[in-house]
Amino acid sequence: MKFFVCFQALFISVPFFFVNTASAKLTAKANHDRITVDFFYHGSTVSVKGVSDPNKDLIIKITSDEGQQALREKGKLGGLLWMNVGELKIDHVPNIYFLHSTKDIEDILSRDEINKHVIGYPALKNHVAMNASDEAEKDKWFNEFIKYKEFSKLYGTTTGQISLTEGKGTQNYYILTQWPYQAPPGNYTVTVYAVKDRKVVETATSNVVVEQVGVVKELANIAKNNAAEYGFISIFAALSAGFGVAMIFRKNGGAH
Repeated sequence: MKFFVCFQALFISVPFFFVNTASAKLTAKANHDRITVDFFYHGSTVSVKGVSDPNKDLIIKITSDEGQQALREKGKLGGLLWMNVGELKIDHVPNIYFLHSTKDIEDILSRDEINKHVIGYPALKNHVAMNASDEAEKDKWFNEFIKYKEFSKLYGTTTGQISLTEGKGTQNYYILTQWPYQAPPGNYTVTVYAVKDRKVVETATSNVVVEQVGVVKELANIAKNNAAEYGFISIFAALSAGFGVAMIFRKNGGAH
């Protein structure tokens, strides 16, 4: 009888044990999973939110597909004219790279994990391939590449901008980011990493699609598939704009 009572008590307590130690599954949701580009488009905003286990740091990375990009080196030809004197190609690099974290990456992740998941500029430098002559030249040109991308609003990093609130056994997170109008149409991936003990313990992903619509899409298709027609439309638009400006000046009595 004592054995039966102990077994019954253990059986009843087991479900409560599992309920108390259950973990929240990491989730990620982008509010704008489809951004449309029309004549009035000048960038947008993208928010990322979800839930995670409490007491875990988070890293949010937004990237495009990897491809090849080129940097052109300028120099004086004959000591007189500035011209392109060389080209450096960078392979396996995304056109867009945004990184947001609850704390400094170096403080919450080991070097192996940083490189494994390509988190941060140093890891990205190790990941890409460049036709540089040596490591010093690679460092130089990669730093110039990052400066150019940040100036173009296509790369960026922040720390401590992710909002965290406690739920019932969960941690809710949220961040609102600016989406640059310079970002071309395409598919973009939002990856959220949950970090504990300097390791990535869980990931979740969401997608953002940027696509042209309406007249902008039609003009882009014409430019791609019928260059002559697109050239005629461009000339006609330029002449119409010039004619309109001339009429405005004439109506106002001309320039002074």
